[in-house]
Amino acid sequence: MEKQRYLRRDEDADSRIDWGIIFSVLVLAVIGMTSLYVALKHDSTVTSVTRTMVTQALWYIIGIGAVIFIMQFDAEQLWKVAPLAYGLGILLLILVLFFYSRTYFINNGAKSWFAIGPLSFQPSEVMKPAYILMLGRVVSQHNAEYLEHTPRTDWLLLGKMFAWTLPIAVLLKLQNDFGTMLVFFAILGGVILVSGITWKIIVPVVSAATVLGGTAIFLVIYDRSLLEKIGFQAYQFKRIDSWLDPSSSTSGSSYQLWQSMKAIGSGQLLGKGFNVSNVYVPVRQSDMIFSVIGENFGFIGCCLLIFIYLLLIFQMIQVTFDTKNEFYAYISTGVIMMILFHVFENVGMNIGLLPLTGIPLPFISQGGSALIGNMIGIGFVMSMRYHNKSYMFSSGTDFR
Repeated sequence: MEKQRYLRRDEDADSRIDWGIIFSVLVLAVIGMTSLYVALKHDSTVTSVTRTMVTQALWYIIGIGAVIFIMQFDAEQLWKVAPLAYGLGILLLILVLFFYSRTYFINNGAKSWFAIGPLSFQPSEVMKPAYILMLGRVVSQHNAEYLEHTPRTDWLLLGKMFAWTLPIAVLLKLQNDFGTMLVFFAILGGVILVSGITWKIIVPVVSAATVLGGTAIFLVIYDRSLLEKIGFQAYQFKRIDSWLDPSSSTSGSSYQLWQSMKAIGSGQLLGKGFNVSNVYVPVRQSDMIFSVIGENFGFIGCCLLIFIYLLLIFQMIQVTFDTKNEFYAYISTGVIMMILFHVFENVGMNIGLLPLTGIPLPFISQGGSALIGNMIGIGFVMSMRYHNKSYMFSSGTDFR
């Protein structure tokens, strides 16, 4: 009887693990490792392909460990951890302004990386899941205190969300990392949409943001002096110029984008085959990894990759509906928006639909910081099904 009890307990634990999400992430990891191998194999600047591949594999192992660790936290524990994680993330964003990698700053103009010997770390990547946790707690707590949505309470909630976002935006501006800042705004936008705020407030806010973005693009084209006064850098103007007219400087500022488009286009329908690279693309192993997939596996391969991302997102949405937990719903929304924006921006910039930014392709691009941040997000979602507790904050239940 004792043996049967343990077997039932093990079976119950297995049934609470979302194997579909695990499968999707593992497929992306395999695609990432094979694409990284091709990128490194055809890059003359890489001194050791084997060492880089082993390092990336170790990051995947650490990421898997992070998922297993995060899964042990239920909603109540995540609620308590949220302020600590947010505070630690803010501290790291402050410290990197003083102890940033000088080499990375010279090459990219951003004070956003720590460097310890051959290892580097970008604190903003682990700040993303910490911010998602804190945002979920803020919205859940507000909705527990104000059971009825009114214009006054909705504006108050919006103010709280912006107040927790402002320190991050300021620190990322000081780091000169506009691309990462956009990810946080995407997370904020997604949580706002599901927070219960009335559309009478959301529509004007979105309209104002759209007008602001359109005005910025207009000023880039016709009068850059105002943007220069508020802190826009020359390299940011060059990226927008290359986006608006990629053929204007194919050997200069548009070179990376132009080469990426050539590589993807040369793959045509089915690609050139594995480990074939006839078009050189700078930074191919990280930000431009999608060009490797396009050249090797063509349009069909790119579509399959996007399908896997959509499958992963669908599975995360399904878990959210199954658990019926408001706090978890805001967390999963933040994770989904984080991954979705990364995919949208990375693929868009590789094919010329969006300006170039330092946004990696989730679970595929080389690098440990972004991979760990995404894996922590997956751990949050896996925790939802693993514990499957329905603490309904809207009914007034609180973890304080």
